Amino acid sequence: MRTKKLIALASVALLAAGLAGCSSGGGDDKAGGGQHVLRVAFNQNAQHPQAQAILEMSDALEEATDGAYRLELYPDATLGAQEATIEQVQSGTIDLAVVAGSLLENFNPDFAVVNLPYMYSSPEHQMSVLNDDDIVGDLYGTLDAQNIHILAAYHGGVRNVYSKEPVRTPADLEGKKIRVIGSDTNVKMMELMGGVGTPMAQDEVYTAIQSGVLDGAENNELIYSSLSHAEIAPYYSRTAHLMMPDYLIASPTFWNGLDDDTKEIFQDLVTKSVDTQLAAFDAATQEAIAAAKDAGAEFIDVDTDAFREAVLPLHDEIITDSNRAVYDAINAARD
Repeated sequence: MRTKKLIALASVALLAAGLAGCSSGGGDDKAGGGQHVLRVAFNQNAQHPQAQAILEMSDALEEATDGAYRLELYPDATLGAQEATIEQVQSGTIDLAVVAGSLLENFNPDFAVVNLPYMYSSPEHQMSVLNDDDIVGDLYGTLDAQNIHILAAYHGGVRNVYSKEPVRTPADLEGKKIRVIGSDTNVKMMELMGGVGTPMAQDEVYTAIQSGVLDGAENNELIYSSLSHAEIAPYYSRTAHLMMPDYLIASPTFWNGLDDDTKEIFQDLVTKSVDTQLAAFDAATQEAIAAAKDAGAEFIDVDTDAFREAVLPLHDEIITDSNRAVYDAINAARD
């Protein structure tokens, strides 16, 4: 499907040579008639909902600009880990990247406010507030001075706890070692939820649960199903504790090099892509749930209010004078 957009170079060395030809207007003019090919770094596969939204956006961009611009997606971390692609965007080596929201805390700690557990009542609530310039415009704008321009926030799924035994209340997590994202905030979150937060590389989790090093993990349904974790942790509890956004970021060198008309076209298509990827994520989630059930998973409804109350002290710890306005606006827009 659209294979011409998915061709990845054989090695990073060869890729670096190709990247050296960036034009001042953004992208590489290698397409012949002056077409700008904008490189997009992505760390997951081309079937991911966000990838599909980007590919659809590329088609629309090429049509709207009479072939002057198109996107070229580099999936499966072809251009490096997300930390590396942020640096490449900052330097202008590549034009765009999709990166985890947690990484932006390294550039401004106030981004922690949008990554808090139980911050959003639904994916729709999350996308509406995180793409509302009145709410997050000032926060996002703080990164421009560091050569990171945020174009949009994307939904990255709803994270839930899964384990070898059923979990319905915080008491059920007592003493259980649950893999979390490697940050002090997430370790603290899991402790407040009742468990023992244990950072670990994703590719080690299956064996760790299987061998008893871990009792479970937490992630969205797509990851749970695709990594076959239902085989070793069959109880998937709908704690819905975390919705961490991903961001489509752009190089200011590329973005500021666009003329006003092209910039308006591009931003409009980016905005539409938010709805496209959200719908695609929902469809993919339903497919993942069905596949996990076929593999033996049991999906459990839990007392989410009890978990939410348990983690509220973390909110008090993170909220400061500099991010309170964003926090309050997100809560005011709650469904």
